[in-house]
Formats: sequence, C-alpha cells, structure tokens
Amino acid sequence: MNPLRRRTGGLDRERLGWTWQAASLLLGYPDDDLLANLPVVRRVVAELPPAIAGPLSATLDHLATTAPEALWEEYVETFDTRRRHNLFLTYFAHGDTRKRGVALLRFRQTYLESGFVPDDSELPDHLCVVLEFAATIDQERGRRLLLDHRAGLELLRLSLGEAGSPWAGAVTAVSATLPPLGDDEWAAVRRLAAEGPPEEEVGMTPYDTPAFDPGAAAPAAAPDGPVLLPTPSFPGAR
Repeated sequence: MNPLRRRTGGLDRERLGWTWQAASLLLGYPDDDLLANLPVVRRVVAELPPAIAGPLSATLDHLATTAPEALWEEYVETFDTRRRHNLFLTYFAHGDTRKRGVALLRFRQTYLESGFVPDDSELPDHLCVVLEFAATIDQERGRRLLLDHRAGLELLRLSLGEAGSPWAGAVTAVSATLPPLGDDEWAAVRRLAAEGPPEEEVGMTPYDTPAFDPGAAAPAAAPDGPVLLPTPSFPGAR
C-alpha cells in the first residue's frame, strides 16, 4: 500500500474526495435538495470500501426512510441543542472565547491560500464546509484542518454514537479516512470529554477584526467575492 493510502484508510485520492463530499452532504441540514440527491450519494457510497461505505449507508438509510418533518426536528435537536454534538470544529477547543476567533481566522486564511474565498454566510470551521473544501479544493490542507482538530472530531463521533444518532455514521466514515489515534491523541479526547470546551463567553471579535488582511494570503487572481465550492465529480452525478 502506498503512503497516501496508509494515511487515508486505504483510499486513493478520488475515493477520498468522494468520502468527504458524501459525509459533508449527509451532515448538512436535510432540506429538499439533500433528500433529492440521496440516490446520487448512494451510488457514490457503493464504490467505497465496506469500512467506510457501511457507516455512510447507515446515515443514508435513515435519511431515506424518515419523513422530512421528523428529520428536520431530529437534526435541530441533535446539532443545535447539545454542546458535544457541535459541528463547528473550533468550538471544542475554544468554546465561545476570543481564542476561537483567532482559530477561525486560521481556517479562513487556509482557504485563501488555496484560492478559495469562503461564503460568509457560514463560519469556516463548520465540518460540512471543511469537508467540502477538502473534497473539492485542496485535499492536503483540508486534511490538515481535520487533523488539527482531531480531538473535537473524535468527541463528536463518540458523542453521536453514544446517543444512537443516525448521523454518527457520517462522522465515523470521516474518522476512518484519518490515521489511527495515538496515545497522546486519545488522552486529548478523554480530557476534552471530561472538561468540555471553555465556557467563558467573551465574543469572537477577532474573526472580524480589520487588522487581519486576507490579501496577503490570497493569490493575485483571487475573486472579489465569495465563491461557491465546485460540484464534486461523483459517478452518475451528471
């Protein structure tokens, strides 16, 4: 097995992108567009190894067999009311503190360095945004963002699993694309589980500070406004 596949759960670059894009879609709000695209996602998942296809299929099956109204209520209950089910990666390490604002700037700067100007309607550390970026723009930088926030990602996976959430499968699949956790990383997960994110709410002002100049990170040809992430080259998507 080549070094890339050893680091990505046995996946080549193409299937790694499919996995991250599928997980990004399945972790999004289950609106009409997502539900209409489930057959396409299912065809993609069928091309993936069982260790990754299995967890993704569990989430897929729930979305495909549950009434939309019930899904909407369940999604809000899962991700909007429970701190350990937070989809914003920097929240686990920093809570709602000024340090989180600085961490958000690092996400945005990473995107700009790859020529991507994120849409300000969503914070850049949202797991769905990170996965789409990793799948369609820059796999290595996206992977690094996931690894830098691995403790939070693993706590999210464990918490969703303990709650019996159908969305646990999508996060489990993402985790399977990353290297096995070492002892120090497991210790960080346990510490985060015991202590939780910081609770002091002092705002996230640094994310909007004019002192940050994204122009230095962006390439000369960067567009003037937000750019939508490209549509993935899923088999059967067109």
